[in-house]
Amino acid sequence: MTTPAGSGSGFGSVSWWGLSPALDLQAESSVDGRHMLRTLARAALWPLRRFNFYVLENNLEAVARHMLIFSLALEEPEKMGLQERSETFLELWGNALLRPSVAAFVRTQASLLAQLVPEPDRLEEQLPWLSLRSLKFRERDALEAVFRFWSGGEKGPEVFPMSRLWDSRVRHYLGSRYDARRGVADWDLSMKLHDRGAQVIHIQEFRRWRDTGVAFELRDSSAYHVPNRTLASGRLLSHRGEQVAARGYWGDIATGPFVAYGIEADDQSLLRRSNGQPVKTASEITQHNVTELFKEVATWRGPGATQQNQEETKSPEADVPTQEPFTMHFLPLNSSQTLHHKSCYQGRFQLLYVSCGMVHLLSPELGACVAPGGNLVVELARYLVDIRPKELKAFSDRVGEIAQAAGFAPHTGTTPSETFARFYKLGDSSRGCGDSALEAKVLAPPPEAMSPPQADQATSLEAVSPPQADLVPPLEAMNPPQADQVSSLEAVSPPQAVLVPPLEAMNPPQADQAPPLEAMSPPQADLAPPLEVKSSP
Repeated sequence: MTTPAGSGSGFGSVSWWGLSPALDLQAESSVDGRHMLRTLARAALWPLRRFNFYVLENNLEAVARHMLIFSLALEEPEKMGLQERSETFLELWGNALLRPSVAAFVRTQASLLAQLVPEPDRLEEQLPWLSLRSLKFRERDALEAVFRFWSGGEKGPEVFPMSRLWDSRVRHYLGSRYDARRGVADWDLSMKLHDRGAQVIHIQEFRRWRDTGVAFELRDSSAYHVPNRTLASGRLLSHRGEQVAARGYWGDIATGPFVAYGIEADDQSLLRRSNGQPVKTASEITQHNVTELFKEVATWRGPGATQQNQEETKSPEADVPTQEPFTMHFLPLNSSQTLHHKSCYQGRFQLLYVSCGMVHLLSPELGACVAPGGNLVVELARYLVDIRPKELKAFSDRVGEIAQAAGFAPHTGTTPSETFARFYKLGDSSRGCGDSALEAKVLAPPPEAMSPPQADQATSLEAVSPPQADLVPPLEAMNPPQADQVSSLEAVSPPQAVLVPPLEAMNPPQADQAPPLEAMSPPQADLAPPLEVKSSP
């Protein structure tokens, strides 16, 4: 609801980055893409296994971002150095405006992906870690259109005027408090984020992000002026009594992308304080952590590890690539409530990860895809600045109720956490399907599920198509939203979800599916980002 003091909904309807530190999902099975990337980086610390991540989103722009960010993270060192890759990643992932060199990379890579999407065989030859075989034909067509838009198919800055769109969202969010936005930012940081454990976020970097959308300023501020088209998404707006498809920025404008990689570190010296103040900013910690992740992933994917993986894990399917130690499978949009209809998904996953923006997808139907004893990790709303302490407690309680209704029980042996709620699947995985008001985001398959579902099985999900209202229209079919349309937006659409199959002793554990929030929960958003662990990169 919008009041003179603004909408109070800064989370947005699309989640481009997560609202919790990245997890190593293998550690969680004892489980945006950020979780998937961290899981791969830590894979060398665990027994050898091949991963299959099953990712489910409710908008194709999020799928495209996963693909782009992972293609960057896995780029050959000979083509792009480590520092350049980590800096490019940070800008793509968390900045509303890009440097011209980074924008050129987006255009080039998007053009390549647009050519590969219509040809699954060729795509899997060049990107063997990626599978789009489960997507419907119309979804692949719309995905290709997203990449065409990113590659500059529509010229001119007015096609996606990011600075104007960002300011319009902030004005709508703050209402009469807009002129005092700097004070609002200071209050949200010091009295909310700092109090909830994110003390390393510096006031200057937080103010800059709230004002301009630029979270990671690695060069002079004047270098950032090209709109980041990867943050564009479509949405249906009501205009003069009619539904109109509009392209805009519908993501987070309240918390920021600092939490995922910027508030924790293995190197504790980065978190040191001097005279009561952190010696490193969240941006510096994020850059360090991302660089280390890229190093670890490159080491794990080295020739030796790849060869060993091929020898120990052979897939019976001829069309499933085996030269990479992991595969990311994208499932049809909005299929979280229909997966259990396919025998290949029933009781398959050992791990289900659900983001706070996808909790409304967590239902008995989705729970039926988790094996008895499998784990459920739900992201809580700790770092949502629009949520008061009393509401945080109510949300946490509601998550427990939803998980119980879906057939899960709380883990009693784990240390209580304000960031994640942990559950395990009760013995009977064939519980009856009932109505649910929630959503989920990450699944991982059981030990006996040695290989990903057959291609024909996955595509058979086409029998159930997502509601048209929830589909994001292809970008080229949308006109940029008018100023009045943007500022009048109040409704929040459900966020995206991600599925990841379970961790298996001799097989690839499968990861990430994250769901959104609905009733009595913070505004919905999605997916995490694309880094693999179902948030985003």
